[in-house]
Parts: sequence; C-alpha cells; structure tokens
Amino acid sequence: MMPLILAEAGALHTVGKIGGETKVRKHLENLGFNVGASVRIISKFQGNVIVAVKDTRVAISEEMARYILVIPRTEAQ
Repeated sequence: MMPLILAEAGALHTVGKIGGETKVRKHLENLGFNVGASVRIISKFQGNVIVAVKDTRVAISEEMARYILVIPRTEAQ
C-alpha cells in the first residue's frame, strides 16, 4: 500500500486503508473514500489532487491524500 499522493495519475487504485484521526477519516468516508472503493487520480496541481471516486470528481489537499492508502489495481485483483 502507498499514500494516494504517491500514486500514478491515471492509474486505477483501490482504497486499502484510511488513516488519521476519527474526524478526518469520517470526512474522507463522506467524500466516498471507503475501503474497497476504486479511485483514480485525475491531476495533481500545486499540492491539490483531483480524484475520481464513486462516479464523481473530488478535490482534496495533499495532506488529506496522504491519509488515504491505496493498492494498485493490478495487485488488488
């Protein structure tokens, strides 16, 4: 597993774990970042990340992206 911020843009990944305090985890879960969810980084720009998750695009900060641990899709299958 690796932090989402280190994942390759355009590649499909699976959320493996959400870190951080309870408040942070809850916020990320409300945005659709749940264990097992498929995510794809659309772009990275000035510390922000645009991610496709649950048929929508979400912009999160680099700090928040570090709490999301992902597994590359080839390993997740």
